[in-house]
Amino acid sequence: MELHVERDVVFPAEPDEVWEALTDPERLEEWFATEVELDARPGGEGIFRWGDGEERRAVVREAEPEERLVLDWEDGGEVVLELEEVDGGTLVRVTETSPDFAAALELHALAWAQPRYAGAAYRSFA
Repeated sequence: MELHVERDVVFPAEPDEVWEALTDPERLEEWFATEVELDARPGGEGIFRWGDGEERRAVVREAEPEERLVLDWEDGGEVVLELEEVDGGTLVRVTETSPDFAAALELHALAWAQPRYAGAAYRSFA
């Protein structure tokens, strides 16, 4: 069963600030994973670790600063992050898919879909 999650979130910040929160390892550690290594250039690698010992690896397929980031997960899934400046901030459109139903993917994708988790990302702009 393929998992496909889409979510639009508007962050009260300029696209450059949101891009930094999505691509800078220290900023990602504030709201997404416990430990992050990410080279946010095409062909760059990413390692995301959580406190429960889970680890996910990805390769950056596309990186258009302040516009689009695409990661290919090692399990064959992908996440596409598209940024668009809108009134009041930046719209981030998140689309994540996985060829197999994976609890880890579901939990992380749902983090984007739940306002309380998105709130952690909002706080990184405060």
